[in-house]
Amino acid sequence: MKKWLAWVGFSLLFALALSLGYWVGGRRAGSGEAPHEHGSVDGGGTQSPAVSEVWTCSMHPQIKQPNPGKCPLCGMDLIPLDTGGEEDEGARELTLSAAARSLAGVEVAPVERRIATRDVRMVGKVEYDETRLATITAWVSGRLDRLYVDYTGVPVQKGDHLVYMYSPEVLTAQQELLQAIRAVRELANSQVEIVRATARSTVEAARGKLALWGLTEQQIAAVEERGKPSDHITIYAPIGGVVVHKNAVEGMYVQTGSPIYTIADLNHVWVKLDAYESDLAWLRYAQEVVFEAEAYPGETFVGRIAFIQPVLNDTTRTVKVRVNVPNEDGRLKPGMFVRARVRSSLGGEGRVVEPDLAGKWISPMHPEIVKDAAGACDVCGMPLVRAETLGFVSADEGDLPPPLVIPASAPLITGKRAVVYVQSPDDPSHFEGKSVTLGLRAGDYYIVEDGLSEGELVVVKGNFKIDSALQILAKTSMMSAERDTVAAAPDPESASPVPASTRHDNVPKAFSKQLGTVFHAYLGVQGALSTDDFAKGKSAAKEVARRLATVDMMLLTGAAHTDWMKSLETLRKSADAIAGTDDIQVARENFALLSEALLSATKAFGAGLGQSVFAMTCPMAFDNRGATWLQAHDKVENPYFGAAMFRCGEVSETIQSALAEEARKDGRHE
Repeated sequence: MKKWLAWVGFSLLFALALSLGYWVGGRRAGSGEAPHEHGSVDGGGTQSPAVSEVWTCSMHPQIKQPNPGKCPLCGMDLIPLDTGGEEDEGARELTLSAAARSLAGVEVAPVERRIATRDVRMVGKVEYDETRLATITAWVSGRLDRLYVDYTGVPVQKGDHLVYMYSPEVLTAQQELLQAIRAVRELANSQVEIVRATARSTVEAARGKLALWGLTEQQIAAVEERGKPSDHITIYAPIGGVVVHKNAVEGMYVQTGSPIYTIADLNHVWVKLDAYESDLAWLRYAQEVVFEAEAYPGETFVGRIAFIQPVLNDTTRTVKVRVNVPNEDGRLKPGMFVRARVRSSLGGEGRVVEPDLAGKWISPMHPEIVKDAAGACDVCGMPLVRAETLGFVSADEGDLPPPLVIPASAPLITGKRAVVYVQSPDDPSHFEGKSVTLGLRAGDYYIVEDGLSEGELVVVKGNFKIDSALQILAKTSMMSAERDTVAAAPDPESASPVPASTRHDNVPKAFSKQLGTVFHAYLGVQGALSTDDFAKGKSAAKEVARRLATVDMMLLTGAAHTDWMKSLETLRKSADAIAGTDDIQVARENFALLSEALLSATKAFGAGLGQSVFAMTCPMAFDNRGATWLQAHDKVENPYFGAAMFRCGEVSETIQSALAEEARKDGRHE
């Protein structure tokens, strides 16, 4: 809240400068005065009094001087306090001259129809393909005299011998078979056909009994050829794979149905991912998923979504997404941690655009089976279905126009309200605010559900300053409550990973200390960027990533666990981006994301330090968009400008460390 008030205060002061210039310019224009400094000569030859110019600072509008120069507070060049004329306008309209628009840095972009694309990122683990598991059981009771596979992890091929087993029942069944064969021979010359047929049926029944008890045709034939029974049988592997469970030991006596081994075919595996509920609108069955495993950094694997769990986990607020992945080389092993990405594009009516699947036929059970025409699945035999029935649409379908989108920087969102400022097509100096309904956010764009039309020019930069100017003029702005205000959809991407108001109590000390190591590594990045030491900053960012990997999220439960997972993705991604770039400006942009995520995590879990943490704000960073960072002390060291503006910024918030609070409660320090 303090950060927001600091922003609003700065913007109001800046808007006051705009508004004063706006008013002065309007008075000047309304009276016919020429806008020059040394006065003018009226119609009667009398020189009018000189109109004095006022110079101010865009950073500190309280500074007003009669001549140009440098701001005494920050050293920036002063600018003239003059913004143009005044005319009758509506409650949400504002007119800015070319000079005022330049001063406010106003930029516009058209509302357009285009395919909305977004990368959905998920994390998960490799697991066994449950359809490729086989359990080896005892088909008959007996004693396990020998286990040829005597430990888990042994790879086996289909038909390999697994168990040598003693069984009196098998011995008896073999004797019955041999007796039946002898009876057939003895009755071969019988004149009664029914007797001979009965003897042959007895032989087939004896053979079938042995087959049901697990003997192969070759084993049964060997008994008949040998002419004498055996009290042992060998059990063979029904499929190839890896022995993942061993449930028996040599000498154990087992009953019919007792499990001995579990074998998994690892030529195909499942990857189970956690998708947040806000991402479900972008996910479809059969979409391609690209993921990386921790064991093979930089190498990507590909699979397809085969199942989206119909039930939401109300603790983690996630849904399990299963991906079928080929694994002929066996490199993916169950239990491996993976990070996955789905690039999803939404077309008209919220349908996913997937050119590779448009017009295709897909198996409803095995998404890897894709054909050009109708038919049956090669794996399960089920009829194929058209891709369009699964929510896909081709990019060139004329009856479904792409959605309306605007740049993400265009709307001003406060709670459930969204306001966009539109430039007049006939007068570039005229702007009008509109309430809009926003849909999903797609990367750098928002989908617009209502409130705008294609081709309108929306303000994408300087809109906050326009809104502040309206507030100064007591007109309707984003801060004004209106009856016709339309709610904006939630913004899963622009929101902080953890809401600032969220504070989790009873955070385990072990977790707080682990988070403290991350904060210490972060301070290394902040200090390096503030002194323009890029190489040191990249090294410190690598340390941040390494420390993040040591934080045990399993120490948290419930909402705390969910909030940390949200923060972790941004923290890890931003740290990796800083360490991997050769452009210090790109590093600073990612440092801003890293700082926002760590600020949210610090508010939620504490910094894990025995001291307070200071949130610092520089409203001039990134072309006056402003940015925040964290420090362990309250003396400004700006990481966004470095030596150029080392002391630019101020303390916007002080966050008390959880450990410091605990120490104070225990009386260890005041």
